[in-house]
Amino acid sequence: MALQRVLHIVGKMDRAGAETMLMNLYRHIDHTQIQFDFVTFTNEVGDYDEEINNLGGKIIPILAKNPIERMVRLRHFLRNNPQYEIVHSHMLLSNAFHLLASKYAGIKHRISHSHNTSNGKSGILEKVYEKWAILTNRQIATYKIACGKSAANYLFGNTKEVLILPNAVDIQGVIKLAKESQDYIREESDEQGIKIIQVGRLNEVKNHQFSLKIAQALKSKDIAFTMYIAGQGSLYDILKQQVADLSLMNNVKFLGVRTDITELMASADYMIMPSLHEGFPVVLVESQSVGLKALVSDQVSKEVDLRLELVDFLSIDSVEPWVSALSGSKYVSPSEEQTLETLKSKGFDASTNAQILSQVYKGL
Repeated sequence: MALQRVLHIVGKMDRAGAETMLMNLYRHIDHTQIQFDFVTFTNEVGDYDEEINNLGGKIIPILAKNPIERMVRLRHFLRNNPQYEIVHSHMLLSNAFHLLASKYAGIKHRISHSHNTSNGKSGILEKVYEKWAILTNRQIATYKIACGKSAANYLFGNTKEVLILPNAVDIQGVIKLAKESQDYIREESDEQGIKIIQVGRLNEVKNHQFSLKIAQALKSKDIAFTMYIAGQGSLYDILKQQVADLSLMNNVKFLGVRTDITELMASADYMIMPSLHEGFPVVLVESQSVGLKALVSDQVSKEVDLRLELVDFLSIDSVEPWVSALSGSKYVSPSEEQTLETLKSKGFDASTNAQILSQVYKGL
């Protein structure tokens, strides 16, 4: 069988949720049969670019001033590169432009992949665009994939003829690494008290301002804690200034992009995710894999609770329930055996999901 090259459409291959999920699958794909290449829309180097090159993949930057020009250039690229028979797009509403470009370029197999349950916009023009993009996705996609039922319903209207492919991780690898990393934060720093971690892009959706309100409330109650914020993004300078204005410099630490998220989570006491909306964040699969309790916004899909008693949903109307949960009695993590069995049975094993995706590609 000839090597099958699949073209994935992403914004930039950084350490974010959908991109991390995609890399988890890519690492487990048989590269003698299937190879991934990635169209990005920036000339900046992504966090995963080096690993992709080492695995035999290509990073293909397409630079444009607006979505229409991007669509035209993508169509031109596809017409000049007939080796791509499958285009797999991961950019939610923007998938509409990439699917149209693929159709006009004669690509028969156009996969739209939904990774979220909302685009977070509420203006009139944004709503008009949302309706057009959703309709186009439904009509132009020849195959549909979603990370969960809520994400499928948002972009495709239902779960019929949609492959639900959970955001998988290397479960055994994560559990093994977690076992070796119980004292990871303690070995790196001498901060005392509750160790709280938040992982995600520094943007509005992740609601870091709410996290800082939690930190302010904890400090006002003289509760010893350190909040570790891992990630990068456009709100970094604003958040950094807010931390200074609230005199939280000794309590809130910005870690930037890290390659040791699993180790950090394994040695933390709690993870918080006060997001305004989410699809099925891969980081919540990882947190439950390491036995870490996650306090999650009630705006996040209930599908993220894998029934290991490690996810509590809380309202983002008030910080008090979050403060009470963080300062409450210690929870008991499930056994490694229970964790492994549960996550595998619910479809979160990267090796298994890579095989499923491989069969999808081969069957097209």
